[in-house]
Amino acid sequence: MVNTLARLITLIIFLHTPFAIANGEKITVGSKAFTEGYIIGEILAQTLEAKSAGTTLTVERKLGMGGTGILFQALMNGDIQLYPEYTGTIAEVILKKPELKGFAEIQSNLKALGLVMSLPLGFNNTYALASRSEFAEKKGLTKISEIASILPTPRIAFSHEFTTRNDGVPGLSRVYGLRFGGHAMTMEHSLAYEAIKNSIVDIIDVYSTDAKIEKLDLVLLRDDRGLFPSYDAVILARLDFVSKHPEIWTEIQSLYNQIDEETMRSLNSAVDHENKSYESTANSFLGKVQRTDSNSDLARARLGRRTQEHFLLVSIALLFSIVVGVPLGIVASQSRFLGQTILLLSGLVQTIPSLALLCFLIPVFGIGTGAAIVALCLYGLLPVVINTFTGLKSIDPRLLEMSDALGLSKTQSLIRIRLPLASRSIMAGIKTSAIVGIGTATLAALIGAGGYGATILSGLTTNDNRIILYGAAPAALMALGTHLIFELLGTKLIPKGLRD
Repeated sequence: MVNTLARLITLIIFLHTPFAIANGEKITVGSKAFTEGYIIGEILAQTLEAKSAGTTLTVERKLGMGGTGILFQALMNGDIQLYPEYTGTIAEVILKKPELKGFAEIQSNLKALGLVMSLPLGFNNTYALASRSEFAEKKGLTKISEIASILPTPRIAFSHEFTTRNDGVPGLSRVYGLRFGGHAMTMEHSLAYEAIKNSIVDIIDVYSTDAKIEKLDLVLLRDDRGLFPSYDAVILARLDFVSKHPEIWTEIQSLYNQIDEETMRSLNSAVDHENKSYESTANSFLGKVQRTDSNSDLARARLGRRTQEHFLLVSIALLFSIVVGVPLGIVASQSRFLGQTILLLSGLVQTIPSLALLCFLIPVFGIGTGAAIVALCLYGLLPVVINTFTGLKSIDPRLLEMSDALGLSKTQSLIRIRLPLASRSIMAGIKTSAIVGIGTATLAALIGAGGYGATILSGLTTNDNRIILYGAAPAALMALGTHLIFELLGTKLIPKGLRD
């Protein structure tokens, strides 16, 4: 089992070693999974590409990687070199020192972690609470402190990160005395906008530069007790990267005060409401040749690459499940103690939420394909192990007695009698593992592993169902194709008398 895992990891490294290593150094830019994160990340990537033109440096994008925790871990591991961040988040979440307010003191504390932030880009994207205008008018709601008097009437939805941040729900409780209990839902940030648009909820957390605030005619509630600190946009980078490439860092610093709040809202609006792509929006801001492609155009154009990424994730995980899962199922069927231990451990892995497992694996395997494949390998084991175990244990004992009467050894009996008789159950487990893996692999995009999940995530961010379909429909077709392939394999690998 250990040798098999080692070979698979070697294969993963071989297949995914960036070509940039052979040709020069790679700079990896990350970003969070919301419109502004994609745009600033793309502006940063294009700025770096322009500066490094004619050199051996190449720029890789890992945009839309999830929340602060994933990005920070990736930065500390060296999986990315820089990404857009906000001073308030740096103080509250990364440094865990909310008392830090000044630029210089935040910068000083970052250096102790081997990090550095750029000069501010020019806009403050603070947290805020927003209400539907009809609801705010009906309840006379203008500031956050007034929410307490109308609880539990409002239907409230908060983003996942906001519910745990010191400057989020805990801060609302501490500063405003707001106790939401079970009256506040938790959902992905872009979906909260969709919910308030359809009058499913009345109040959500927002970023003050979100273009959707004006588009949906939302009312920003005044932070009358000063809970939210300044969230000046900056570029957070590794100090060793800055030291090694001072000229590139100087170029990044040239973005100082180049994007004010109005400009940022306009850039967000270009993507969210004018259906422009992140790339063309960043291109336009930097004054390059105008591009008119949309995110849906790019999603369609990248379908081949996303299919290749997704197929590789699923196929390597499936290979592992077969090579490791079938032998484990065989061992489990031979010993009561080992059997229960193997089945219990395989089942325990399934109880770990997918995103949590991915986060646990980042410190060991880094972001991207490595951690994603290891997670998929672990998730794919249980169906194969349990079906192999069940298939072998379900064989009629009289048939096994016949193999003993023929003088077959245990190995011969396993290969010639037991495995063929259990083949139908084993094939069903492998097929289940493959199809479940296709769906689970979409989460790999949250740690920069690509695949159809990257397309789906982009569509969720912009609430564009066309883009979501460019990711979801091919995944469904891949699952259907996988089912048909295994049906055909069954006609060859399952003994005729055991087929339907």
